[in-house]
Amino acid sequence: MGRSQESFHKKQVRKNKEKKRQDKEKKKLARKESRSGSSLDDMIAYVDETGMITSTPPDPGKKEKVKLADIEVSIPKQDPSEKPDPIRRGRLTNFNNSKGFGFIKDSDTGDDVFVHVNEFLSEISEGDTVSFELARGPKGPYAIRVKAV
Repeated sequence: MGRSQESFHKKQVRKNKEKKRQDKEKKKLARKESRSGSSLDDMIAYVDETGMITSTPPDPGKKEKVKLADIEVSIPKQDPSEKPDPIRRGRLTNFNNSKGFGFIKDSDTGDDVFVHVNEFLSEISEGDTVSFELARGPKGPYAIRVKAV
């Protein structure tokens, strides 16, 4: 008598796969049944006048009228008379004469601003108080038109 080619382990693996497939099918049917009972009205949520989420629609008598012109969507325009002064003041710190660059400590913001020796309009040494303008470079702000005060 010959033995079956299917071992006990192979039978168990086949049974487990079949059971998983059946469980998956049952879960799928249960999800379909639970969804069929709900409607769009059950899923809608409303926000009342205090900002709380509720299931009942707001009372139309409590609505406030808002004029379209009162709604601001962008940044308010700046008054041209209030433009900040482009010339800033600071102290030259960490200047390296051999490499030709250093940093200016801005007196208003306290930020360090990069400066190159090519931007000097007069002879300046480390520790001097200077006036300068800011420009945007690829690595951040840098000082231009630097002169001693």
